[in-house]
Amino acid sequence: MTIDKETVEKVAHLARLELAEDEKDQMIQDMSKILGFMDKLNEINTSGIEPLVYMTNEMNVMREDVVKQEITHEQALQNAPKHDGNYFLVAKVIEK
Repeated sequence: MTIDKETVEKVAHLARLELAEDEKDQMIQDMSKILGFMDKLNEINTSGIEPLVYMTNEMNVMREDVVKQEITHEQALQNAPKHDGNYFLVAKVIEK
């Protein structure tokens, strides 16, 4: 695949990036190098090799979830920047 200015502009649009003209030229070079490296990887014979999902065979050791009351409700609100005595007050993030 050949990387040209049109391809860079399309990828930039999909990624919601605004690139200056000199950045587009640099991106053409960078993307061409990446694809060249991928072509070298495609030359390697990987038949008979299991796909690698994890770097080790170790399993995660999970602790049991235990519900504990470490601090009181009042202690939790004590350092809150804004509260009404019962709840944390935060900025509205969802509009109706």
